[in-house]
Amino acid sequence: MQTFDLEAQGLRELNATLHAQAETTNQTAWEIVNPKGSHAIAVGLDAPIEVTVKGSTGYYCAGMNKQATVNVHGSAGPGVAENMMSGIVTIEGDASQYAGATGHGGTLVIKGNASSRCGISMKGIDIVVHGNVGHMSAFMAQSGNLVVCGDAGDALGDSIYEARLFVRGSVKSLGADCIEKEMRPEHIAILEELLERGGCDAEASEFKRYGSARTLYTFNIDNAY
Repeated sequence: MQTFDLEAQGLRELNATLHAQAETTNQTAWEIVNPKGSHAIAVGLDAPIEVTVKGSTGYYCAGMNKQATVNVHGSAGPGVAENMMSGIVTIEGDASQYAGATGHGGTLVIKGNASSRCGISMKGIDIVVHGNVGHMSAFMAQSGNLVVCGDAGDALGDSIYEARLFVRGSVKSLGADCIEKEMRPEHIAILEELLERGGCDAEASEFKRYGSARTLYTFNIDNAY
């Protein structure tokens, strides 16, 4: 385990050190201490390393992540894991606005609550939220899965494309073109795997599925594959 003191050594040095691990290295486990809400911690990683942040972070933690496993032992500010491509990002606390925005792949797990616009414009990422999500979550979500074990705020899935939304609790309101959809066996199977991956103690049968009514744009299912 390599320990990096962010307060003493600085953000630029931290990210440069982590980026250097893209080359062959046996330094695969890193612990970051004294983050003190700093922005842009562990962004742009592209190596199969594990990074543990011992505290809360500011904006854009683990943004553009590829391959890496990032664990935040605290809460995260706006844009955590935005535009991530692969890997796993886990937030032990809460996440602020637009968590997982535009994510193309990988898994984001939020063990607390997520604020507004969680999963905005998601493009293949899987997001599992143990608590609640705020208003306009999954706005213009294109593909991927959003699992909410708690409740969802106003305008869930507004202008959604082909992402799948699974919510166990109540939904304050659905956004434009978002409707409740049938939970078929294939969706149960997908959800069960996501719940296991996210470490959620919940039954897939407790959830409802939401998705696109396909009325806001000229849709041809053949173009989705």
